[in-house]
Amino acid sequence: MVLVGTEVFGVAVAAGWAIAGLFELGDLVGHILMGAFSLIALYIMVQLWRRASSIEPIRIRR
Repeated sequence: MVLVGTEVFGVAVAAGWAIAGLFELGDLVGHILMGAFSLIALYIMVQLWRRASSIEPIRIRR
């Protein structure tokens, strides 16, 4: 989960930076895009966590 989460957030930030740079939108729009894509990445990670934990639940050994 940590590896996938890092990759998803890395792609989100890189995509915002790349789109802002490609269309010469400026730093402010670039940061807004990075934030928006990071929120989408957070949603993806929550859905992945729910699906993974429903298949293999986290158990506490006693």
